[in-house]
Order: sequence, then C-alpha cells, then structure tokens
Amino acid sequence: MNKTIRRASVFSLLLVIALLVRATWVQFYDGQALADDTNNRRNAIATYSQPLGNIIVAGNAITGSARTKGGDLAYKRTYKDGKLYAAVTGYASQAYAPTQLEGIYTDLLNGTDPGLKTIMDTLTGERADPGDVVTTIDPAVQKAAYDALGDKKGGAVAIDPKTGRILAAVSTPSYDPSQLTDANTAGGAWKRLNADPDKPMNNRALRQPLPPGSTFKLVVASAALESGLYENVDQHTDSPDPYRLPGTLRDLANENPSAPCRNASIRVALQYSCNNVFAKMAVDLGQDKVRAMAEKYGFNDDRQDVPVRAYPSVYPKDMDKSSTGLTGIGQYDVTATPLQMAMVSAAIADGGELPSPHMVSRTVDSGGDVVHDYDADTGSKRIISARTAAQLQSAMETVVKDGTGTNALIDGVTVGGKTGTAQHG
Repeated sequence: MNKTIRRASVFSLLLVIALLVRATWVQFYDGQALADDTNNRRNAIATYSQPLGNIIVAGNAITGSARTKGGDLAYKRTYKDGKLYAAVTGYASQAYAPTQLEGIYTDLLNGTDPGLKTIMDTLTGERADPGDVVTTIDPAVQKAAYDALGDKKGGAVAIDPKTGRILAAVSTPSYDPSQLTDANTAGGAWKRLNADPDKPMNNRALRQPLPPGSTFKLVVASAALESGLYENVDQHTDSPDPYRLPGTLRDLANENPSAPCRNASIRVALQYSCNNVFAKMAVDLGQDKVRAMAEKYGFNDDRQDVPVRAYPSVYPKDMDKSSTGLTGIGQYDVTATPLQMAMVSAAIADGGELPSPHMVSRTVDSGGDVVHDYDADTGSKRIISARTAAQLQSAMETVVKDGTGTNALIDGVTVGGKTGTAQHG
C-alpha cells in the first residue's frame, strides 16, 4: 500500500513540476509572442482603452479617436480625408492587424513604445501617453497628385530631391480606412473591399511594381554616359531604324514613325522616345552594365523602407540579347514602382546624388519632444556624376519643352520629365 502511495505521490509531483516548467516557459519565452499576437483580445482592449496618438501632415492631425457606444473597446480610430491619405496611413482596426504607418508605429501610437515611458511608467508597467508620427507629406502636393490620377488606376510619388522627403504618396482608386476601424462593421467592409475588382486596398505607389516602359530609358542613358559608350547627350548614336532585335525577325517599332530616330542622339531619342535607340543601347552596353546602373538607382533592393517597405523593383538576370534589348525600353521582365522611378528622377535632379527617401520626419511624445528624428538620419549616395546628371537634366527639359512631355509645361517654371507607356499582361 505504501509503495502504491509513493508511486502516486511521485507521479503527482512530476505532473506539478511539468506544469511549472510549462508555465515558466510560457511566461518567459512565449510571453512576448502571445502579447504581440493580433488575436489576443487583451491587446485590443488595452490599445483602445484610450485615444491613440496621431499621424500628422503639415502640423495637422489626419487621424483621430472617437468614443464608441459601449463594450470593452472604449475608442476607435477615425480618419480625416481618409481616401486621400490611405496610401500613407494605412488603417488601425479593432478587428485586423494595422498597416502602413499605423502598423509600423503601433507601439508609439498606443503608448507602449519604450521611448515614451518615464521611470514611473516602467516601474508600474503602465502605458505612457501616446506619441505622434510627423510625416513629410505636403498636403498640396498630395492633393494635386490625387486629383491628377482621378478615376485612373495608378500610383504617384513625389520626392524632394534635396532632402529625400516624400511629399506625396498616392494610390488610386483608394478607400476610406474608417470603414475598417470598428470591430462591429469591419468584417463586412473587409469582404467588400477585397472583392472589389479595382483592388482599392492595393498600395500602387509603393507595393505594385509594373513595367516602367520608356521612363526606364533614363537608367539606360545613365549607363551609356557613365560607361563612356557615348560622351554626351548630343552625340549621334549607332541606332538603325528600324532596329531588329538580335536573333529574331522582329523589328522594333517607334511610337511615332516619322520621328527622327535613326542614329538619334540621346537628347533627341528621349525627346521622341525612340525605342530603336535605347534597345540597341542596352544591347551594346550588355545586361550587366544596365543592371549595375539600375541597382545603383535602387532596383533589386528588397529592403526599400520609407519606412513602409516597398516591393522591390526588378531588373532581370540571365537574358539573351533580344530580351536585353527589350529591357532598354522598360519591357520584358523589368518592373518598377512609382517610388522607384521617383528615386531615379530625384537623383538626376540633385546632381547625381540620391537622398534616402522617407515619409516620416520625426516621432514625438505627448509633450511634443522628439523621440526619433528621421530627417537627421538621412544620408545620400552618389549614383551618377554631376556631369551626367546635368546632361540628363537638360535632355529631360527638352522632353517637356519640345517633345512628348509638353503637357507638363508650367509657365515660369523649369520642368524636366520623361513620358512612358508599357505593355502589361
């Protein structure tokens, strides 16, 4: 009998030890993962027990918090001009994980960021007062980009070439993030938005790379000038018209058959968007040199954080010469986001240097003191020489003044650009 009791006691003791070990493991090793789990109801209750911090544009909050009508979630997120800024803010939802700036700065906006905590907050485990995210967005530029896109599917990004500040990031068609904030109605809105064939929740400014078409000719021209293939933008090129892609029976056509594209200089080839010139140029350079220049501008970078992580723009590998020729006009498997092509233009505009693009200027605590200064963190890197940049600036001005980009003319303002269309799908 005593032996049976001893065995039962030992077995019970082992069970208790196992439970203690498991509890300790959960507490110290799995605890943070459980705390961070978006399905943890306690997180939502704590997050929405007080107003959230705000996302700021030009000194004004474009987000807010409103009292709910009851339940254990006391507040919900609100948005001002939600559709206009959706590509910047993303959404903060009682039902779904937050996205965009709302997701990246969740801890700051709900008061759990260690940078916000006082010594007393740390000792008591209490949340600090929420902080704010101050963006680089210029509301006038943002609205101009949004209005220009109108009903079209597309994205637009504007970068200050001197500082790297993102002045606009727009995606259309857009959606109102307010539809997703309330747990009682978010589910239905989520289904409707995801079923919409226009995919309004896609962030086309940062996260939908598409063929860049003729805008990529700026990258090819950069490679040609930097490598010494051509000395300047006014030197005649070796560019038959029509140009037959190597190893094929395909003659590459130009959009305007009467344009002076045969042996055209880089300036004229950009002005009239001559496909024969840039396809031949890419083949003459070879894919490795074109890729190297594309990567200097930011292509093939899978860590393009602004701080929202953009999808990588791609310049492909392992191509034959005909495919390389097609990449010269931004086709084949070349893809780019609006952010990426804005980076190309910014580098040319800033004399060949590319500042780090960013859409957050700083984060601040509830008293307005700086938690982190992102403007101070930014640096720049040289992409092309100042001489090459000046020549491309001049050629891009010709595109707008006398070429395919005359719609961009503004009285009294020097404007440079490069138009582009592409086949997709």
